[in-house]
Amino acid sequence: MAVRFMLLGLVLLSCVAQVFCDGNIDPLVANGPVDCGGLCQQRCSLHSRPNLCHRACGTCCMRCQCVPPGTYGNREVCGSCYTDMKTHGNRPKCP
Repeated sequence: MAVRFMLLGLVLLSCVAQVFCDGNIDPLVANGPVDCGGLCQQRCSLHSRPNLCHRACGTCCMRCQCVPPGTYGNREVCGSCYTDMKTHGNRPKCP
């Protein structure tokens, strides 16, 4: 009986460790220079206005050295630099 609980505990611990190690919410940031062109192309691939998206994403990437994962959302992953940047019309700049 104790062996079953120990095995169950190990399986649960393994699952929890796997989730924390494989988290796909990591920002697309490199230790060296960031490939803004490639990362923004991925980020803007489904955007209705890809040229506008690329231009804004490139500016944000150069300034913040970060591009959020996925094609939409997750902006908070890159921190306040990315989320607080606004256009002249006071709208969020970064896609």
